[in-house]
Amino acid sequence: MHAVPPPLPRTAPTRLAAGPPGSGWAWCGAGAGLAGLIGLFGTAGIYTQDAWDAGDNDRMAASVAEHATLVWAHQALCALVVTLLVVFAAGLYRHLALREPPGGLVPAVAAAGVLLTAVAVFLGAGLDTELWWSVGTGAIADPDTVGSMVVHYGALPWLWGGLGLSAAAVARAGFARRSAGRGLALTSAVAAVLLLATQVTPVQYIALLPGALWLIVAGPLLARQRTVLAGARAAAD
Repeated sequence: MHAVPPPLPRTAPTRLAAGPPGSGWAWCGAGAGLAGLIGLFGTAGIYTQDAWDAGDNDRMAASVAEHATLVWAHQALCALVVTLLVVFAAGLYRHLALREPPGGLVPAVAAAGVLLTAVAVFLGAGLDTELWWSVGTGAIADPDTVGSMVVHYGALPWLWGGLGLSAAAVARAGFARRSAGRGLALTSAVAAVLLLATQVTPVQYIALLPGALWLIVAGPLLARQRTVLAGARAAAD
C-alpha cells in the first residue's frame, strides 16, 4: 500500500497588501488628452497658409522644409500620446472589469476604443519619418509626394473617433449598473454623441477635440473614483 499524503493545510485567501489598484493609469488618460489637444494643435503648422491656399506643391514642400523641426517634435509627441493611451486602456479595462458582470463586453469595448485611437496616432506618426527625410535633410524630395503626405499629416493622428466607443461604454456602465459615477457617465454620454457626429460627417479629424476633452475630464474623475474606493475599503478594514 502507498501512504496517502496528508492534505495541505487550508489558508485564508491572501489579500493584496497594496490595497486596490492605483489611479496612475487614469492620469495617463488625462495626460494623453492634454498632450493631444495642445501638442497636436501646436505642431500642426508645418506649412504657411498661403502655400496651402495656392495649391502649389513646390511652395508647400519648401514651407514644410522651413518647419522640419516641428515634424520631428510631432513624431516624439505622438509616441508619448500612444504610450499614455495604451496605459489608460489597460487601466480602464481593469477598472470596469472589477465592476461589471463577468464576461460582459463593456470593459473590452471601452479599452478597444482607446487602443483604436492609439493605433491612429501611431500610424499618423509614421508620416513624420517620411516627411523628415523628404525635407529635413536639405534636399526636398518630390514636391507632389510631400504635398500628399501633408494632407495625411493633419488627419491621421487626429482620428480620435475610436474614443466614442470608449465614452459610450463608460456611459452605459454608469447609467445601467452604476459602474461609473453619474458625472462621469453624463460627460461620457455627451462625448460619445459629439464623437459620433464627427464620424458621420466628413470632418473625422475634428474628433481630436471632443476626444481629448473627454480624456482630460474623465481621467481625474476616474482617479477620484479610485481614491474614494480606496478610502472606503480602508475604513471597512
